[in-house]
Amino acid sequence: MNAILPQPVLAMLGTTEIVIIALVVVVLFGARKIPELMKGVGSGIKEFKKAAKDDDGTPLKPS
Repeated sequence: MNAILPQPVLAMLGTTEIVIIALVVVVLFGARKIPELMKGVGSGIKEFKKAAKDDDGTPLKPS
């Protein structure tokens, strides 16, 4: 029996869809706000990685 495996959403997006999504983001937030949004996302990822490490700098192991 052939099981259909779910594909990641990003793998299903083509170039046209990505361009449309980018244009919608620009229209919703404006060109001036996008760098601020990306800076916030980057700092959030940095804080998440920092919190995922132990006090001595080693990554925490999942229990």
